[in-house]
Amino acid sequence: MAVRQRAVTTLPNLMRSLRKGSPKAAPNQPLPSLRRAFSLYDQINLIDNVPEDQLRFQGYTDTGFTVNGVQYEGSLLCIGNLLLSWTPKKFSEITPNCLSIFQLVRPIPEILILGCGRYIEPVNPELRQFIRSTGMKLEAIDSRNAASTYNILNEEGRIVAAALLPYGVSS
Repeated sequence: MAVRQRAVTTLPNLMRSLRKGSPKAAPNQPLPSLRRAFSLYDQINLIDNVPEDQLRFQGYTDTGFTVNGVQYEGSLLCIGNLLLSWTPKKFSEITPNCLSIFQLVRPIPEILILGCGRYIEPVNPELRQFIRSTGMKLEAIDSRNAASTYNILNEEGRIVAAALLPYGVSS
């Protein structure tokens, strides 16, 4: 608040000196900060400006997810704004074969967010190598955070994919 108060008191003097054309009116005095005292979220709220055709995770349960107001049970695979039911029911069932769609999809998403269920699981080297071979980066996190990360990246207009197990799944 002190910075804002100083800016409010200094700004009129700075404006007067600029109007007079006197560049020496405020020697060695730093310019006031005009930064607002609000967060970026207060200034730009992307959540309220999401297009209707864009996928948005709105909730999760132990057995599924709510996407754009529709409840889905089981695992989901999202590529951009395409939503598919996905066969793995637990983390150990995730193989290169169940992600083979990424050999066909164009453009290739820049990142695959892997929602591991309730807990983060280590990704086996074979699966990690397969994902790298498609040109994607991999982020393996719990499904709750995976859904949130997908929302943020998708809202930014980035080409992103998510493979999500329900939150109630544990190893």
